[in-house]
Amino acid sequence: MKPRLLLSLLFVASLHAADAPKKTGKAKSTTPEVTYPPRLPGGKEIATDTSPDFLKPPGTLRPGVTIAKTPPTVDFLYFPGQNYPGKPWSNWGDSLAVGEKYYASIGDHLAPAGNAFVYEYDPVTKNLRQLLDVLSILKLPEGHYAPGKIHSRLDLGGDGWLYFSTHRGSTRVTTDQYHYKGDWILRHHLGSGKTEIVAQGPVPKHCIPTSALDPKRLIFYGGTAPGTGGDEDGVHFFAYDIRERKVVCDVPNGPARAMIFAASTGRIYYTQGKEAEQLMRYDPEKGGVPVKIPGQIGIRAASEETPQGIVYTVSQGKKDEGAQFYSFDTKTEKVEALGPAGVGSQQYITTLDADSTGRYIYYVPGAHGGSELDNSAVVQFDTKTRQRKVVAFLHPFYQAKYGCTLKGTYSVALAPKGDKLFITWNANRASRAWDSCALTVLHLPESERRP
Repeated sequence: MKPRLLLSLLFVASLHAADAPKKTGKAKSTTPEVTYPPRLPGGKEIATDTSPDFLKPPGTLRPGVTIAKTPPTVDFLYFPGQNYPGKPWSNWGDSLAVGEKYYASIGDHLAPAGNAFVYEYDPVTKNLRQLLDVLSILKLPEGHYAPGKIHSRLDLGGDGWLYFSTHRGSTRVTTDQYHYKGDWILRHHLGSGKTEIVAQGPVPKHCIPTSALDPKRLIFYGGTAPGTGGDEDGVHFFAYDIRERKVVCDVPNGPARAMIFAASTGRIYYTQGKEAEQLMRYDPEKGGVPVKIPGQIGIRAASEETPQGIVYTVSQGKKDEGAQFYSFDTKTEKVEALGPAGVGSQQYITTLDADSTGRYIYYVPGAHGGSELDNSAVVQFDTKTRQRKVVAFLHPFYQAKYGCTLKGTYSVALAPKGDKLFITWNANRASRAWDSCALTVLHLPESERRP
């Protein structure tokens, strides 16, 4: 067994021991213990189902929300490599579909010695394989901080490299005690299979939970989170020129979780912090620092730019109102409010995916757990009619048939043809919290994705 993996396992064991209930004479928990790696019943690698149960709504369904008439066919499988307990195994960064293939990341959330992984799924061969693990790339000495999450997007550059950044598994380990200097920008070449470090600590002693890539100019944009003992400026916005290997912009009051990238202009937009709605614009052609522009918008997640030059966003969802949809015109920089995004009780939405026509947006409410309260609804939003339609309710079908509850996701991607929707789920089998990551591939009926 590798030394770092052994250290991670010992660390988990110590946490489990610390969290174990003391002997008080009370009855022991009847919750079954989960085993690793997670497996489907009968040792199957993949399960494929279609069922009218996918169209059964929960009691939380909101008025005006419609339901598809034809259920999808769904492939279901667990990510390989989950061979030990995470804290928890989870996905936090958005994924990507290129051609027929899907690229996604998960992490063990351990700290200070965590690890994260990137995978490729081929729906033709139905093969899910691990492309890399971060620890093997960083080759850090024992006792050094190692990231337990990939919280950023996976984005493909025009140079054929897949770009992403790393993030902490715990807020208490980004310290000098663990030799923390800042997190990493990494890249993986889809052709050669080579993975390499692009930069460490572009903003010193900051993690990098938020990213967007300009694939043409090869500029990596990031939103940071300060490590313990870092500066007092909080979240930064930065732009890193990959070709020149240097930071070309670094300012405080950056984006908390997501940004708008306008592929047609190369401009990047964000709001400062979680609750602020004031728009900021950075123009790589002009350089300098971001500037305020007119308009207010919520950006907890943002779609790709559509052929019409529109980017769709969704707000964080405040206490007095649920998550709201917005459109942003990249030519005029005009913002338009489009109405509510939620379809039930859950409002937290962290990934939006537009089809190639710009007509439909797909998403899953309840990202940070709770999606099952709305039967793990997978939603299609019609940008023309503003109709919210659920194309599938995946809970409680998978709980009943395979013992897996789909709890939420930060990672959804739509195939370029619009016929397959890939979702990486934070899932639990028998424990009370997430204990594994699973993949569903929804084969969307043509009748449900055409006007």
